[in-house]
Amino acid sequence: MHMIQFLGPDRRRGVVSVDRPVKASPKKRKGAKTKRSQSKSLPILKVAGGKDHAPRRLNDWLRKQARNDLDERVSWHAANLGLNPKKLSIRDQASRWGSCSSSGVLSFSWRLILAPNFVLDYVAAHEVAHLQEMNHGDEFWHLVQQTYPNLKRAQTWLVSHGIDLHRYGR
Repeated sequence: MHMIQFLGPDRRRGVVSVDRPVKASPKKRKGAKTKRSQSKSLPILKVAGGKDHAPRRLNDWLRKQARNDLDERVSWHAANLGLNPKKLSIRDQASRWGSCSSSGVLSFSWRLILAPNFVLDYVAAHEVAHLQEMNHGDEFWHLVQQTYPNLKRAQTWLVSHGIDLHRYGR
């Protein structure tokens, strides 16, 4: 688990935990950027602007990280199953981790970035499988298992910890 320290405009430190490496982003005048701390132990997320904007900028940064990871995993699972999603969107879903519309649009909760990698990967595989099977029947679960064999571990994690992630950003 990686802990991201972030330094807000009021010079107070905060911490966000994510289960993936954090990549430093190029310098920006607005928004948030990451850099290595002097101790090199933790990345620091620097949030620019007034303190009133810090929560939104942190949320925007987390959404961008979620989109990057989900784009990668959806592309991989779609290629593996020979499927083609029309669009991917990151949303503030209150009770779902993902959804698939009948027109092929995949939507995901930004909070998946706060979950371990294997959970985000499972949810991506699950929604990609819905591109072919819009139900939870045997054929659907066969597709998920085909592209993501370790689904039980991720399902167990979501049952145990998922409700905690839905508390963020509310």
